[in-house]
Amino acid sequence: MVVVMKPGTQQRDIEALVAKFKEMDLDVGVTNGVGCTILGLVGDTTAVDMDKISINPHVERVMRVQEPYKKANRKFHPEDTVVAVGKAKIGGGSFSVVAGPCSVESQAQIIAVAEDVKRSGAALLRGGAFKPRTSPYSFQGMGLEGLELLLEAKAATGLPIVTEIMSPRYVEVFEEKVDLVQIGARNMQNFDLLKEVGKMSKPVLLKRGLSSSYEEWIMSAEYIMAGGNENVILCERGIRTFETYTRNTLDVSAIPAIKKMSHLPVIVDPSHSAGMYWMVEPLAMAAIAAGADGLIIEVHNDPPHAKCDGQQSLTPENFGRLMGKVGAMVDLMGKTLVK
Repeated sequence: MVVVMKPGTQQRDIEALVAKFKEMDLDVGVTNGVGCTILGLVGDTTAVDMDKISINPHVERVMRVQEPYKKANRKFHPEDTVVAVGKAKIGGGSFSVVAGPCSVESQAQIIAVAEDVKRSGAALLRGGAFKPRTSPYSFQGMGLEGLELLLEAKAATGLPIVTEIMSPRYVEVFEEKVDLVQIGARNMQNFDLLKEVGKMSKPVLLKRGLSSSYEEWIMSAEYIMAGGNENVILCERGIRTFETYTRNTLDVSAIPAIKKMSHLPVIVDPSHSAGMYWMVEPLAMAAIAAGADGLIIEVHNDPPHAKCDGQQSLTPENFGRLMGKVGAMVDLMGKTLVK
């Protein structure tokens, strides 16, 4: 349920109404918008009498929210959420690019790529230390050693690091060492993991599941936010369809749709969307034009010999050329590219 207060309502009157709702065992989110305050009621609101609330002289209107997600709902939070990761900002007109290899392979590799992507304008460094793979015989990442190498790359370049968490048992390590915690597509509905990540103070990058609906995706974000961590970034990375030419199918329509449904920022992964390096640029341009708040792109200094996803990775040179076009497109859309 959403309660919109009249413009100019005094803070003491707002607090008095909030106290009444809390007496009814409801959680109340308070959003101070331009000219008015909005109260978002979370909990069992079936017994709440809308008419009694409406006659309060300080209430403009009362609306029931049908969607099961509350904290992520734009009706509760009309203004865009901006998530800050170090100097980078994502959302609210700020556009940031995350770049780096699919997986951390060596000290020389991750530091070299980090220096290259920073030079080209990336604001964050991605790299997989723990890798979920379809085959148990495929390279699974370097684990905690890979995480330490990411920290070395961060020390060398100053770029905040983004890497995927695979298990709740690593929450404390990630809390200490990682700047942006990624939940991969395969773990989007790992609810035990989502609950634990919801207790963290670090922002979270939540990728859309392989066959997940918009509502299911947002509900996974709701799990994290319900735990107290409201700094969530949604990432469209392509979904599984009947088409086999590409690795996945980029759902460009998800960008404006999610932005209408939720206030959370949305970024796009054009690398996983297609699975082919030569499609990264056109898909990246489409994502920016559709209103994305950022991109996450795989970059490797030697794609033919990459241990993971070399076929979809850009070389540092190709990434540099792409960033020139990204900057122009971001300007055209009236946003600011954060470097």
